[in-house]
Amino acid sequence: MTQTAAADAPTIWAPAIRQRRKAMMQRIVMGAATALVFSPMLGWRFSGMWLVIYTLIQLLEAEVFAPVVKGDVTEPTGWRGVYGDLVLILNAGFFGVMAVPLWVVGGAMGGVAASVLLSAGMINSVIMSAGSMRIFACTVLPQLAIFALTPLFMARMGAEPHVVAAVSVAILSYTAFCLNTRRHLFRANRAETEARIEADRKRAEAETAMASRSAFLAAVAHDLRTPISAILTGADELDRGDRSGSARQQVALITDAGLMMKALLDDLLDHARLDAGRMSVDSRDFDLRALLSQTARLWQAPVRSKGLRLRLEGARALPKMVRGDAMRLRQVLNNLLSNALKFTEAGTITLRLQSWPDEHGAHVLLIDVEDTGLGMTPDQLRRLFTPFDQTAEDVAARYGGSGLGLSISRDLIELMGGRLTVRSTPGHGAIFTLSLVLPRGAAIEAAPTALVPEARAAVTRALSQTPPVAPASPKPDPEPALQAPTTIAASMPEDSQADAPLRVLVVDDHAINRRAIQLILQSIDCEIAMAEDGLAALEACARAPFDVVFMDVRMPELDGRETTRRLRAGGGINAAVPVIAVTADTAPEDIAACTAAGMNYFVSKPLTPGSLLGALSQVLNEAAADAESAAA
Repeated sequence: MTQTAAADAPTIWAPAIRQRRKAMMQRIVMGAATALVFSPMLGWRFSGMWLVIYTLIQLLEAEVFAPVVKGDVTEPTGWRGVYGDLVLILNAGFFGVMAVPLWVVGGAMGGVAASVLLSAGMINSVIMSAGSMRIFACTVLPQLAIFALTPLFMARMGAEPHVVAAVSVAILSYTAFCLNTRRHLFRANRAETEARIEADRKRAEAETAMASRSAFLAAVAHDLRTPISAILTGADELDRGDRSGSARQQVALITDAGLMMKALLDDLLDHARLDAGRMSVDSRDFDLRALLSQTARLWQAPVRSKGLRLRLEGARALPKMVRGDAMRLRQVLNNLLSNALKFTEAGTITLRLQSWPDEHGAHVLLIDVEDTGLGMTPDQLRRLFTPFDQTAEDVAARYGGSGLGLSISRDLIELMGGRLTVRSTPGHGAIFTLSLVLPRGAAIEAAPTALVPEARAAVTRALSQTPPVAPASPKPDPEPALQAPTTIAASMPEDSQADAPLRVLVVDDHAINRRAIQLILQSIDCEIAMAEDGLAALEACARAPFDVVFMDVRMPELDGRETTRRLRAGGGINAAVPVIAVTADTAPEDIAACTAAGMNYFVSKPLTPGSLLGALSQVLNEAAADAESAAA
């Protein structure tokens, strides 16, 4: 028994003690009922005193095992283990001892009541032991010892020997039943505990694997976006330089390949985030009409080039301002329109819009994307939203793609609280229906989109309030690790600052990315300094003022967020300079972390000239507006 008790102690004993603690009130109520029922036979005073002492023993047990209930103690070791055993024996024995006065005072009928009482007490104790042999021994055996006195009481009262023998056999059988029940409970609880431990282990392994996969995907995304940025930037530069027919075709081929790689990478990362439960949606006010109008205009040229028509129906019935995730809604619409264009050879693609208010004042939005394409069979419809499933063997070869767009679109719409469904028959095209409820939005002022000379001058004046710093000598290397600007606009007269070159600091640990940004910025009048890590960037910012900083987020030694935090906290000449995060991590929590670090805007990798120059225009115009407001 000792070996069994020691073996089950770590896994069974503590849960059994906690189970007994939960049943404490049940035992007190059972004791009160026992005292009440037997008080006519034993007397009110005796029954009352017994109940008070029994209740105090319950409170004593609760006090002794309080550390176990809290989780501070898991094994019955030392003096606390022995003390606890004695309290359990006292508890069970005091309950069982009620049987003795029942026999003495009540005679044979009292003995029957005593047998029922002891049987019920032992069954309850067996269940509460939860299979622990140690608790079983301390709570069941004391009552069983009292129960074993039943043949002696019967013999004293003149019972026939064969009756006494029969009762003795019954008691032995009942003892065997209790032991067998305890064994089954022990096995069941041990299996449950082992299953729980195994489940916890597997969950921990899964969480570790998911975290490792997320980290791996983030690293892969960062590394893959760097060469894709170079491909797209280089193609754009070639397109501006050589205008011959063959060169344009080659540049278009490079650009299409780069954009395809970018789209595939974005789909893979979105799918991984959705699969890991790390994707979240934003909730901001935006102009729904403008979003749908811009989306339709974006697809007009590709649709027309394929000889198709794009129809927009019901736009006037839509609300203007709503609240939701504009970026993700645009992504889903682009996926649906791209899918319709891909599988439609002739006819029309229709973007049908409907909206009406619900009972809470929000807008119910229903968007149909209908095409006149090939249509789908019931089997294809069943497989349509399965990741990586192209629904037919030749789809990937004929049309390309990863097979993730529709799966991602459905998951994104569900994250927004909506649904994405499809209806189709072979030869009659398909209708994708997006249903979504968007709260009302507040009117917002449209930010200026063009960088005007007045904005440039205001930014320069706002950011150049410190004495000029002597510039460092330029180095012959076309792209040194750190190069300071050769012109300090702060030393110029105010009326000439609008014509001063834009001073830009590019911070990135990859030379390819630095060169890509340099190529893009060659189209505007600017002076570019380079830094290959955060520490070098801080040194550059301490020596000369800048109009804007492009800051890579993932860098060794000192990452972009920490570099920006130190730049803001340093109070130097560039403490207020606009910082644009250049990052492959575009999840809402990543963007929020950049904003919290003090970054003003972000542009995602792979870089394109449009996205980079758009971000530059955005932050400079915002800085200009802030400067004008402060001056007023």
